[in-house]
Amino acid sequence: MLDGCVPWPAEFADRYRSRGYWAGIALGELPAMWARRFGDCIAVVAGDRRWSYAALEERINRMATGLQRLGIGPGDRVVLQLPNVAEFVEIFFALFKLRAIPVVVLPAYRRSEVTYVCQHTEAVAYIVPDRHAGFDFPTLASEVQSSVPSLKHVIVVGESKGRLSADEVRAEPGEAETRWQVADPGDVAVLHLSGGTTGTPKLIPRTHDDYLYGARAGAELCGFTHSTVYLCSLPVAHQFSLSAPGVLGTFLNGGRVVLSPNSAPDTTFPLIEQERATVAALVPPLVEAWLSAAAQASADLSSLEVLQVGGAKLKPDLAQRVRPGLDARLQQVFGMTEGLLNFTRLDDPDDLLFTTQGQPLSPDDEIRVVDDDDHDVLPGEPGNLLVRGPNTIRGYYRAPNHNKAAFTPEGFYRTGDVVQQIPTGHLVVVGRAKDQINRGGEKIAAEEIEYHLLAHPGVAEAAVVAMPDAFLGERVCAYIVPSDCPAAPGQLVNFVRSRGLAEYKLPDRIESIDALPRTAVGKISKQKLRDRITLALTGYGAN
Repeated sequence: MLDGCVPWPAEFADRYRSRGYWAGIALGELPAMWARRFGDCIAVVAGDRRWSYAALEERINRMATGLQRLGIGPGDRVVLQLPNVAEFVEIFFALFKLRAIPVVVLPAYRRSEVTYVCQHTEAVAYIVPDRHAGFDFPTLASEVQSSVPSLKHVIVVGESKGRLSADEVRAEPGEAETRWQVADPGDVAVLHLSGGTTGTPKLIPRTHDDYLYGARAGAELCGFTHSTVYLCSLPVAHQFSLSAPGVLGTFLNGGRVVLSPNSAPDTTFPLIEQERATVAALVPPLVEAWLSAAAQASADLSSLEVLQVGGAKLKPDLAQRVRPGLDARLQQVFGMTEGLLNFTRLDDPDDLLFTTQGQPLSPDDEIRVVDDDDHDVLPGEPGNLLVRGPNTIRGYYRAPNHNKAAFTPEGFYRTGDVVQQIPTGHLVVVGRAKDQINRGGEKIAAEEIEYHLLAHPGVAEAAVVAMPDAFLGERVCAYIVPSDCPAAPGQLVNFVRSRGLAEYKLPDRIESIDALPRTAVGKISKQKLRDRITLALTGYGAN
């Protein structure tokens, strides 16, 4: 296993293999299997591109050959920051062919986050689009490369502006290698990023075995078949879109993936009609937008059979509107990139469908609901969710100190979620124990924003909390104690932006305060601050 990762104990690994969860297949083997099995069936649609499984395999081999010529090989980390374009799929699987490790980064990340990730992983290459959402990625790549000695290659998908382009890297037809050494399925396949609760993102190492199990079992549970047409409108870099069961689950069954550049109804509804999409996935704020647009839409959405909703808790009243508003079955998805996946079942009765976040995917997912001293709470009582299982990691990458707090000595992952488990086994998400904001499905560490605010000379103290929002669920509220040279809120936002923080992490509201409230032991009382902003916005406290 990759240095800096925590393996499963042998007794657990043996159990997961013997029970068939871990199939012993490396992700790099899959494209050739798909090409043989599904051939001319369409695998990927992106804009005017329509690639069959055979064409996808050919392009993956050509890209892998080109990357190999650059010296990229087994164990090398390659940061992949692409939007929903066909090249994401091509490059993602090309890296598996090489036994290299893609480090998947959201397009919204900027200099601060990307530089840290490249440094922490000692990445050898960084792959970006030319522009996305009006942002110039080659310029960002130049800034990052100047701070990361290991970063030998920047590859641009699109107009390269003097940089090495993906089209130049890709080998010519007929020149591609087709035989590749197969990775050990127990090795790390991919590194995802966690929103975390500390000042920097944590890297989540997923092996070939555990990653494939989540996608394969998830696709089976969700009813994916050869006829599935999966509309990927959330960022494909999200694990929810990519493998829960998402893109990977669709490919495993010979279905078709339709990559949408965004989730807006005026973009996605025509694609649903044109491609006869059967499954889509959204975060709760987008459900409201889709329902509002569907009432006036002229597009034919009748092919849509299932709408998966995850990333944040879906309110029961909104859940009840999905079937009448979109004529599609709702499936609630609750999980985390660290591994655990929960789904409501497609045949769950309405009371469970509307009010719970589903049951664990695997029969071997071990769930504990505990108090703050790690004692199991009474059945049905709320408590902190702990989990271990065949697709839940045992530790973050190169984070030994953080791992001591994030995992119990027995290997249970502390999710930071407060849940209730009802007699059916379904989980009801009550809230968060971790110091984290869930802004429309994007997890934001409060400490990271505090770190940047405190770098401004006008800020003596800072505390960041979640504030309620009807559309996104939560937004970012920063309380500051000004120094002797105070700055206006707009100046502070621009300052944090200038330090390279992703736009979605910027404070939505900044409140000046004479002194931050403290607990009896002198710690900042975030609960009192959450109560304060909730009362100001709604007239009610947070609890």
